[in-house]
Amino acid sequence: MDHTAPQSPAGLSTTPSWLLNQTASHAARLLSEGFAAHDLRGYHYRLLATLAEDGPASQADLGRRCGIDRSDVVAAINDLAGRGLVVRAPDPADRRRNVISITDAGTDEARRMAATVERAQADLLAPLSGTEREQLTRLLTRLLHHHSRH
Repeated sequence: MDHTAPQSPAGLSTTPSWLLNQTASHAARLLSEGFAAHDLRGYHYRLLATLAEDGPASQADLGRRCGIDRSDVVAAINDLAGRGLVVRAPDPADRRRNVISITDAGTDEARRMAATVERAQADLLAPLSGTEREQLTRLLTRLLHHHSRH
């Protein structure tokens, strides 16, 4: 499989938006391939990582924290529950809603998936030094924060 950058008009290939878009495509491919080895997707990882870090939460709260649409949260939680990675139980404070908790198997899977993310980051950023990686992360964070406020 050839992963070289596609050809583009000369001026376009030097614009930050085009470069970010092309790099994001490579990042998405690396993560997708890595998660496929777990037979899971990015939504699964985001949900497991959030539960592992922050503890049990309602489906609605998980969706908000992870930036995942409500219907997609339900489908992903169903997948994870079917694999024994999370459990869904009625909220004792409000029996109309469910609280999702991560299982020990889910915590283990979240750790394995985090290692997959780390490998994908290392692959994506291989040509950069540690200092350059930190600088890139700072700059991208600044851009994202700026545009998230608008």
